Amino acid sequence: MRITLRQMEIFLEVADIGHLTKVAKKFGLSQSAISMSLKELESILGCKLFERIQKRLVLNEKGRVFYSEIKPLIYKLRDIEAEFMSQENKGKLILGASTTIADYILPNVVCEYMERYPEVKISMKIGNTTEIGKMVENGEVDIGYIEGELECLNCTMTPMGKDELVVVTGDRALAKKKEYYIDTLVDKKWVLREEGSGTKSEFIKRLGKFAADLNVYLQLRHTEAIINVLRSVPESLSCVSKIAVQERLENGELFEIKIKGFDFSRDFYQINYKNKYQSELFKKFSLYTRSRFAAKLGEQYEKSL
Repeated sequence: MRITLRQMEIFLEVADIGHLTKVAKKFGLSQSAISMSLKELESILGCKLFERIQKRLVLNEKGRVFYSEIKPLIYKLRDIEAEFMSQENKGKLILGASTTIADYILPNVVCEYMERYPEVKISMKIGNTTEIGKMVENGEVDIGYIEGELECLNCTMTPMGKDELVVVTGDRALAKKKEYYIDTLVDKKWVLREEGSGTKSEFIKRLGKFAADLNVYLQLRHTEAIINVLRSVPESLSCVSKIAVQERLENGELFEIKIKGFDFSRDFYQINYKNKYQSELFKKFSLYTRSRFAAKLGEQYEKSL
């Protein structure tokens, strides 16, 4: 499109006022700049739009048709601009979330927000931490929520609170012992998340030198699939978010295995492209989400937010 919005705005003002000097003053431009804008517009359209009558510019037949066509468009654009400048809770957001967050935290947050602000629409894409980072960098999502740190040079990362990781099993006999040394468990059947998972990468990092000897029995994409394996395969173990298995631990479907000298935890992060424009909706949803994460993770985390 060769015609600019500014050219159309100037055309409408000249058509309504009829004097270049008054229009120039209103736009903070010189009279010659206003005249040049009209000439460029007429050149693009290939026809004259005004007649000069008694020192005033008056629309000719072509000009009247053009005026009637563009005036509603310009008014609509002004309405949209005013609406978006004043409405901080109206619009669309696309979120990306790694699996644990997508399954156990974010859906309730999204539903609560849309219930509170019906003119906001939110959709969500799910992947592992690495995949969500790529979505943010490629502009596929507005905001990402991930588990653990991620190397992303073009991303801004905001801590959302800490998540406790626990080693669990469905094997009641294995759970009878109160505490283990990690080297006595590495040969068991470990069922872990897939490569790129924040949960897996954090667990492997914490294992340090013992990671090389870990017997990785199976790698699965979803925590629920891991839980099903743990309940049916003897001597199988996994490291997962406590949020994901809290109910199973409480009702006796799974058992937590204590490992001496190991503290398994990781941070949840919000990430966004570092040069992304942050609308009022973006800012307000981000703050709301941080408060809801704090409530989910426990009051002790609210101070860190």
